[in-house]
Amino acid sequence: MSLLRLDRLHYCILMSMGCISSPLVWAEDLTQDVTVLPTLHVEATRTDTTYLQTPASVFRIDAPQVDTSSQVNLTEVVKGVPSLQIRNRENYAQDLQLSMRGFGARSTFGVRGIRLYVDGIPATMPDGQGQTSNIDLSSLDHVEVLTGPFSSLYGNSSGGTILTSTKEGQGKDSIELSYSGGSHDKSRAGLVLQGGAKGANEPSYVISSSYFDTDGYREHSGAEKVLNNAKLSWNLDDGSKINWVTNYVKIHADDPQGLTHDQWNANPKQQVPFLKQFNVRKDIEQTQTGVTWAKPINDKNELYAMAYLGNRQVTQYQSIPKGEVKLEEGKPIYSGQASPKHAGGVIDFERNYYGADFRWTGKELLPNTTLSIGVALDIMDEERKGFENFNVNNVYGVKGNLRRDEDNTLWNIDPYLQASWQFLPTWRLDTGVRYSNVHYKSKDHFTSGPDQYGTVNGDDSGKTNYDKVLPSAALSWQILPELMAYVSYAKGFETPTFTEMAYRPDGESGFNFDLTASTSDTYETGLKSQNQLGDFTLAVFQTKTKDDIVSAGNSNGRSTFRNADKTLREGAEFAWNKKLWRDLTATASYTYLDATFDADIPALGSIAQIPAGNAIPGIAKNQAYASLAWQPSHGLYGGVDVQYMDKVYVNDTNSDAAPSYSVTSANVGYAWVMGDWKVNSFARVDNLFDKNYAGSVIVNDSTQPVGRYFEPADGRNWSAGLRVIKQF
Repeated sequence: MSLLRLDRLHYCILMSMGCISSPLVWAEDLTQDVTVLPTLHVEATRTDTTYLQTPASVFRIDAPQVDTSSQVNLTEVVKGVPSLQIRNRENYAQDLQLSMRGFGARSTFGVRGIRLYVDGIPATMPDGQGQTSNIDLSSLDHVEVLTGPFSSLYGNSSGGTILTSTKEGQGKDSIELSYSGGSHDKSRAGLVLQGGAKGANEPSYVISSSYFDTDGYREHSGAEKVLNNAKLSWNLDDGSKINWVTNYVKIHADDPQGLTHDQWNANPKQQVPFLKQFNVRKDIEQTQTGVTWAKPINDKNELYAMAYLGNRQVTQYQSIPKGEVKLEEGKPIYSGQASPKHAGGVIDFERNYYGADFRWTGKELLPNTTLSIGVALDIMDEERKGFENFNVNNVYGVKGNLRRDEDNTLWNIDPYLQASWQFLPTWRLDTGVRYSNVHYKSKDHFTSGPDQYGTVNGDDSGKTNYDKVLPSAALSWQILPELMAYVSYAKGFETPTFTEMAYRPDGESGFNFDLTASTSDTYETGLKSQNQLGDFTLAVFQTKTKDDIVSAGNSNGRSTFRNADKTLREGAEFAWNKKLWRDLTATASYTYLDATFDADIPALGSIAQIPAGNAIPGIAKNQAYASLAWQPSHGLYGGVDVQYMDKVYVNDTNSDAAPSYSVTSANVGYAWVMGDWKVNSFARVDNLFDKNYAGSVIVNDSTQPVGRYFEPADGRNWSAGLRVIKQF
């Protein structure tokens, strides 16, 4: 493995971090006593351990004391996390593109293969599909990113896990008013109300609301977004704690779709002229609420329960033409929506989903052990319809005749167990096992009689089940108080989502029940250290996946998927951060990720055979990040960061790629504290040097004659804002 190969840019970045931490700084630190670092507990692994004691690749990002962002996209907060690739294509119809150690890279919209949680409540739906658009950044406290094998503790689609936590109300009641604006007529107005508990058994509260709109960087990329979030927290006299979280998001967004390489070079802001007639767009409305309860029974036993429910409605207008029928040797050849089996050019579905999680934790049942036993259940039902995207006058961008009507259901009940055993003073064994089982059922309500050529859209009802036992284990050695090493293993499991099963690669109607769940084996060894030189994390990993869910093609906004026999992901990740002097902090990270098909994929219809050794598209082999920030609690603050991303192949044949790029961002601001008033102003510039690069790629786009793979990122852009907080 060529894990140690760094190109010149990576070498320069890493060496520059050594320059940032100049010999004078190092010498000063070494002559002092070791700084007592704050005890930082990690929640993601459910083991109640400190960062240094956690045998897993887990990274925590705290919300800054002074924020320098518009609080719209998760990319503004989560930067520099190794193995986490977040791509912002400035397309609010498709959300951010997010992958972790290569999992999720196949997604053209939303999040796949990665579990998302907000305050312990799933932001990922039971089928494994998630969105970042409902995460409220204005009330964010911290984010934990779990990239390694222990993410399997979360069951289906846990190739990685992101857990966000909302602030809890503290102290006096206060009100925060904020406004920010920027390039492309971006504007965001926000309101946050918060306050601590006024008496015993009374709740603290945080309530936030915001409105965002933009004309968009590209043609036909405008968006509007309303986001409301509320959290009530009770610390009761009996020692129990209750959190109640409610979230609402509504988005209307235009979709400019992708460009060919030539179109991108000619004008990255354009929308393909042909697409304008379709008025491609998406409307999303989602409401979700959930409750968590933790109750210590005594010093050795604790109970935990979580329950949630939600509703999600989506209407999406695609760019699929009406189509026509041609006869070849007496057989009909359909294009567009002409076939009776086609589901139409408008997707319209409503989902209701709910679930619960119950867990008991006991300590010292045996000497130096902690044991947790629990069960998680999730249910989702979906009413999915498809309509033609044209009317009788052949005007596109409207809802026409019904072409699909079905009810889909999914449920799972996953029992799980975790155990931790400190069998020697410096050695610990952490184990876990989860039985994940997922049950799909589809009831087709739409059928049509034969057309003039005898083609029939029949009853496509069906069902399928997936299940897998998911063990995990980690052995850790506390070499020194400030140094820990570990090895770990886990089996992962990922089922296809409703959306991935919705369409078949062969063009037939109904669900793609031939799509199976993928399973993976991940091995990792890591080293962690906290000392006067900073916080270090180093991990080397390998993941072997069977039946990996990969793209089978994208056309006119519609994606299909199939299974790859074997894939291989291996690499290394490194992270470092240090407070250099007073409020000056440096951060650096680097990831090497080699993701390849490990066996030939046979040809499928018009899809060519993929030879073993080809790179999995949508994944950068190298990524690096470095930042320097001055962030006091008040006064002048600012920072600069540089991000490097390697080239990304756009298709399975590796015939084309989005080039590598480096982008720089800079920010400056000033915070005043005057009695009960706090004022924070900021300004920032992203893509400082106006780099022309692809924000994301549409993997395996099959538009003929040339694929529209590329979604250009924004050029140099600015934003500025003001926040005013008043305590009462």
